[in-house]
Amino acid sequence: MAFDGTNDQTMSRRAMKAELLDAETELRLAYAWRDQRDEAALHRLITAYMRLAISMAAKFRRYGAPMNDLIQEASLGLMKAADRFDPDRGVRFSTYAVWWIKASIQDYVMRNWSMVRTGSTSSQKSLFFNLRRVQARLEREASAAGEDLDGHQLRERIASEIGVPLADVEMMEGRLSGSDFSLNATRAAGEEGREWIETLEDDCAQAAEQVEDAHDTDLLRGWLVEAMGALNPRERFIVTERKLRGEGRTLESLGDELGLSKERVRQLEASAFAKMRRSLETQSREVQHFLA
Repeated sequence: MAFDGTNDQTMSRRAMKAELLDAETELRLAYAWRDQRDEAALHRLITAYMRLAISMAAKFRRYGAPMNDLIQEASLGLMKAADRFDPDRGVRFSTYAVWWIKASIQDYVMRNWSMVRTGSTSSQKSLFFNLRRVQARLEREASAAGEDLDGHQLRERIASEIGVPLADVEMMEGRLSGSDFSLNATRAAGEEGREWIETLEDDCAQAAEQVEDAHDTDLLRGWLVEAMGALNPRERFIVTERKLRGEGRTLESLGDELGLSKERVRQLEASAFAKMRRSLETQSREVQHFLA
């Protein structure tokens, strides 16, 4: 059922004029689609139950989504239901389709509620659509009983009522408390058009820190190059393969390549490190912390 360029009133009128299927006809169409992939049968089945999809979509208008888009999502849920429906189970298609239609609409509402992902788990989804209703009821009941609930107590009761973690209630309450706010919006008329993004602190290192870090890095690199120069070729090879590669090689693999025992390679490595440490210590005591 194509909806492009069709408004929701037109779709509603078309749906209301669609045929009402009896159980026998519905079953025959479902078998034709499942067993023969009869597209005409699928179209007839979908068209007959579009009134159900539109009726369910209308219940979600309060979330601010365009009715046309809600109907589109409801129709997608209806088509998913038709594709997965098993007529052998003895359940009416409308009963089965309700879940798929509702799930499709709810997913759409949550995706478009905010640029920040509102929630993805079943508990977060349940909170999104039930938090305000349950909260209002609990507040009415507490007021009728003469109770004075603070925010924490109310959130605990909401979590218990809906069967979700308290942390999810606190998270969803914060997300539902306000709409998206652009960082490019101006702060106030008297601030010469300054935007909120200008108030954010830059976590990156400042220019002076970058220069200092680069200088220290170059200095340490020079010290290490000089210390490596104090080693003989075999020691330099062992240190390079053990410490300066992405994944250092094992003593055993180096021993196999050099024709030495694992213990002898370990001794040469220790000797090389001792030479490097002495070389570095003559240049600066501070480098000891770097080697630790």
